[in-house]
Amino acid sequence: MSDTESATMDPDERNAFLGTGGTGVIAFSSSDSESPHSVPVSYGYDRSETTFYFRLSVGPDSDKGDVAGRHVTFVVYRQQDENWQSVIAKGQLEETTEASVATDSLEGLRQVHIPLVDIFGRPVKDVPFEFYRLVPDEMTSRKESSTAV
Repeated sequence: MSDTESATMDPDERNAFLGTGGTGVIAFSSSDSESPHSVPVSYGYDRSETTFYFRLSVGPDSDKGDVAGRHVTFVVYRQQDENWQSVIAKGQLEETTEASVATDSLEGLRQVHIPLVDIFGRPVKDVPFEFYRLVPDEMTSRKESSTAV
């Protein structure tokens, strides 16, 4: 087994790490002259479809701009059992509404847990949200491996 293989999670390990939801950092593509817009977000994960779901704040106070169709990189990382692990997913955000996605996708959204994190400085009920999904074009996972001899 190569060093790269020993540092990569298999699909079962990756799915266990992601669970049905948690928190991570999403980075939105931007022009070549600007840095990507990155923000911490909560997510839901449907392991059967390898799909992430997001509840994103929208509206005039949001710095993200229009997010539908934007290319993103989404990162989840944490220390688990004294070892660091991470998953990086890349792809294009799709708006998730009953009119825009198939019934199967809506069922996937119902199977995940998206934690509600209150970081807005006002009641969450006053913050406008929209739901989006990410079916990754590319997904990598890494786990810390011992290189001690």
